Parts: sequence; structure tokens; C-alpha cells
Amino acid sequence: MQLRSWSLKFALGAAMAAASLALAQSVPSQFLVTGEAAKKIQDYATVNLATAQRIAETCESLVVSHGGAHTIMVLDHDGNHVYMDRMDGQGYTNVITAEWKARTAYLTRQPSKAVMNRVARDFTQEAYEVQLDYYPVAGGLPISVNNQIIGFVGAGGFRPNPPVWSDEICVHTAMVQIFGSSVPPLIEDLKEEPPPRRANAPAPTFGTATPPKSSLPPEFVVTGAGAAHVFEGTQISLAAAKKIGLACRNWAASKGASMSLYVIDDAGELVHMEGMDGQIGSDARTALLKARTALKLREPTSIRGTQMRNTARDVPRSMNPDLFGFFLESGGIPIVVDSQMIGAVGVSGMGPTDTQDDPARNDENCAIEGLKAAFGDHVIVPVYGAGRGRGEAR
Repeated sequence: MQLRSWSLKFALGAAMAAASLALAQSVPSQFLVTGEAAKKIQDYATVNLATAQRIAETCESLVVSHGGAHTIMVLDHDGNHVYMDRMDGQGYTNVITAEWKARTAYLTRQPSKAVMNRVARDFTQEAYEVQLDYYPVAGGLPISVNNQIIGFVGAGGFRPNPPVWSDEICVHTAMVQIFGSSVPPLIEDLKEEPPPRRANAPAPTFGTATPPKSSLPPEFVVTGAGAAHVFEGTQISLAAAKKIGLACRNWAASKGASMSLYVIDDAGELVHMEGMDGQIGSDARTALLKARTALKLREPTSIRGTQMRNTARDVPRSMNPDLFGFFLESGGIPIVVDSQMIGAVGVSGMGPTDTQDDPARNDENCAIEGLKAAFGDHVIVPVYGAGRGRGEAR
């Protein structure tokens, strides 16, 4: 009897898997994680890195013609980070709301505008929506191809002006260009009744349009109006962050491996993220923890991590990672260019390869390859052996 019950469960599971694969097959394979990467995560129906990057970069190209900028976050259909770009000059709320919008679409399986419209119908419902971790603002959409959801995307940073342009219009237009007419149309915008004005107090203005001065090469940092907007002349630019990611990605692929990578600015805010096909949620999570730890410590995570492994006595309190929230596996490096820290990078998920003498350092070496490609001799990287300076890790 037990054997029969197990057989029925196995048959049911196999049938469900076959049904999932059949649905995935209705989506062209060039948009999905496939092959060994899909086998590794047991998922053949989730958006791949190449497609996530296309959505973000298409939206970025579109918004430039409207004189604005966006932050774009792409999630897979399990809610894990796949790709993220913060265009130069975007602030904290632009970054965090892009993810909130994408996550609202993930939680509800519908545009975040649907939640916004519910609030527009009844303002008293807003507190309930927020309690459910929904962000009731348009700009988050499921990535739906041939009626199959393969991921989610959220954009923030552009003052809405529908039907001319908005965060939502940008990502929707990008998806139509990539996927064609199978992308569902945008749902209707409900007009909110403006609440009565409570006061008429004057609001201050702050700052000027004068960009801050920087001694660093302009291709490495945010400049011009973007720098003036954030009052920061030493914040890593999106272009430099993407160079780090691309070089690390190519290096990982050359080793037959994959990786997750985050680049953060000198205030710890996200600038760029990418997770290669086959990465799981913990790979992305640890990459971000490494970047944030390297920024706080102002040194590679491998330094204190190695010290902990080498010590022959109890770990001193000052080195205890749990006390400070540090993640001390190798792979996190502060980005120090011409002796100025402009951000940090964290890499995880490489794992051992046949071509590396020290598998534990693969994540770090991937980050180093990215830093060298982006900054050349301007950047400081970890050096194994006597001395400290620029160049390859030894």
C-alpha cells in the first residue's frame, strides 16, 4: 500500500514537471535559463541574465530621449535578483522603490499599478497593502511571454507623466520591443481624488546645479548633472560598474563557472547587479554581504577571514563577524581608485574550478579581473606575498 502511494506521488510529480516544461516550451529558449544551468536550479522557465540585461538597457536607452534616468531591477520568477542598473544621478528612493515595485509584481503576479488602483479607489486600504509588503505605485510588471511569467521587473526614478512617459511605460515599451505583441497591455490608470490640502507652508529648496569637483578620471565616477544631484564627486559610475561585471562574467565563463556580483557606491547603495544563469538565491545574497562588508571594513573580506582561519587561539572579539554583521568569505573588495574609495564589489557563486590552485579564492579573483578591466593601474587589488600595491593577486 505504501509502495502504491509512493508510486502515485511520483507519477503526480512527474506529470507536474512535464506540464511545467511544456509551459516553458511556449517561451522561446533564448529568453530562458537552459541547459546545465537550468538543470542545476531545476528550473526551465525563468528569465536568463541576457534577457534581463536587454530589458534594463533598452529601458535606459529609451528614457534618455525623455531627458531622465531610471533605476531598473529584474527578478527571476522566484523573486531572486538577476540584474540591476542604477543610472547616474539616481538617489536612494529611486533604487529601493524599483525593487519594491518588482517585488510587488512578484507577490501579486500582476502589475504594481493594480495595487495602486485599489488604493486610488479607497485610501483607507493603503495601510493594509503596505502591511502585505506591497508598494502601491506603478512601475512593477511581470515579465510575461506567451502567457507565461518568467520573471518580474521594476523601475523607479522618473517623475510620472502618463501617457507620455513613466517608469511603467519604460519597462513595458522595452519588453514589447524584445518580446513582441505577446506582452500584456498596460492596465488602466485610475485617477486619484487629491486629498484636501492641510497647509500652505512654503517648502525650501536645496543645493545648486554646480557639479562637485573630483580628482578622479571622469569615466570612473558620476559627473555633471548626476553628480550635482547627489552632491558627490567620488561615486562610482554605472558605466564603470558594468565594466567590472562584464569582465568578471567573462572570466567566470572562461572557467566553466558562473557568479553573482554586486557593485555598490561609497554610501553602500546598489549601482549594478548581475547573476549568471544557474545561480541560486544564496549566491546573490552572499555577494551583497561581501560587498557591504568590504565597504565597512575598507579592506578585502579575505584579509580578516584569513586571519580568523589562521589564528591558533580563540577568535578575538574585534574579529568576530557575527558581532558586527560581517561576511568574511573572500570575494568582497573595496573599490579604491587613485587612493580614493568610490564603492565596493562582492562576488559569490564561483565555486571550485579545475584551473585554479586555490578554489577558495575564485570569487576574489573574479572581482579582481573586473576591477583591472574597469580601472587598470589606477585600482588597488589584494596582493598575496610581501608588500601592498596595485596589480594582480599573487
